[in-house]
Amino acid sequence: MLTDIIADTLKDSVRLLPFLFLTYLLMEFLEHRAGEAGRRRIGAARRSGPVWGALFGILPQCGFSAAVSGLYAGRVVTAGTLLAVYLSTSDEMLPILISQSVGIVRIARILAVKAAIAALTGLAVDLVIRDGRKKKDPGHREHGHEGEHGCGGHLALAALRHTAEVFLYIVLISFALNAGIAAVGEEALAGLFTGTPVLGSFAAALVGLIPNCASSVAITELYLSGVITAGSMMSGLLVNAGVGLLVLLRLNKDRRETLRIIGALYALGVFWGLVIELAGIVF
Repeated sequence: MLTDIIADTLKDSVRLLPFLFLTYLLMEFLEHRAGEAGRRRIGAARRSGPVWGALFGILPQCGFSAAVSGLYAGRVVTAGTLLAVYLSTSDEMLPILISQSVGIVRIARILAVKAAIAALTGLAVDLVIRDGRKKKDPGHREHGHEGEHGCGGHLALAALRHTAEVFLYIVLISFALNAGIAAVGEEALAGLFTGTPVLGSFAAALVGLIPNCASSVAITELYLSGVITAGSMMSGLLVNAGVGLLVLLRLNKDRRETLRIIGALYALGVFWGLVIELAGIVF
């Protein structure tokens, strides 16, 4: 059984390599072309900050969640804009969906729902909190976040590095998933989540908070495998802000405020996941 599991894992994972590399090459290109423009636009925005944050946040990879965390710590953007970027960001979700040949309409629907949730939530948060943060110099850049997410170097080398890292996560997660399915049974494993969707949303959101691309890979793979529902998947990916949370913890001097933001992010992820679950929305 172990030999079959290893063989199936490698077969399923290796076939994704060319798609992953091409996807990451495109993402690196977009990041370098649109990244700085996006950061400037978000930093200069006033009431529309959450809308711009939600739109730019759907672009994967290094950049926006880390950069906006620095901008928030420097009192350049509001809490609503910060949460909009966090909710919109999905780390490795988009590359995994593309490499798994998920239909473009299905991908667009997932991204549109995430962006809409992020924008509406961010605008609502700013209406409620009104934290009165004042803009600094529009060109202001917080130190530290560039090094955190490691953008730079040759595009192909950066894409190759991302491909290798995520491929390793895919192999490990696929092996664990295949082993779990073989030991428990696919129907029984899926029943743990579909039978209690509320608990599934809480659990997926906890996994999504892990500031590592493995969490978004795991959640996306579990959803595509039919183990978790659309609501649970959305709960996990809405809170998946990646290294943005680490940058916020490092740069924001108000620790209680940082913990409140993380708590609010978790609660919002669970809430919207349950709304999607109860509404019967599928992707």
